Amino acid sequence: MPAHKTTHEENLARLARVEGQVRGIRTMVEEGAYCIDIVNQIQAAQSALGAIARRILRKHIDHCVSEALSCGSDEEATEKTEELMHVLERYMG
Repeated sequence: MPAHKTTHEENLARLARVEGQVRGIRTMVEEGAYCIDIVNQIQAAQSALGAIARRILRKHIDHCVSEALSCGSDEEATEKTEELMHVLERYMG
């Protein structure tokens, strides 16, 4: 195995940390922690998930979309571009 982790391996580690954060939030709710503290932890978990989503989206653009634009058919390039635009529209609200 190469010394450098793949993007997916890095993201798995990040997701494991978020999973721990979410378990911690659940414990806070179960124990009746202060509401603002719970909301702050939820926001931190959402921010971490957003960062992971951006990393995965960057990987998709760098690999799948750029390959479709440079080597794929016009139909494939259009498909990947539309797919990307759809995700960005949902992501940006």
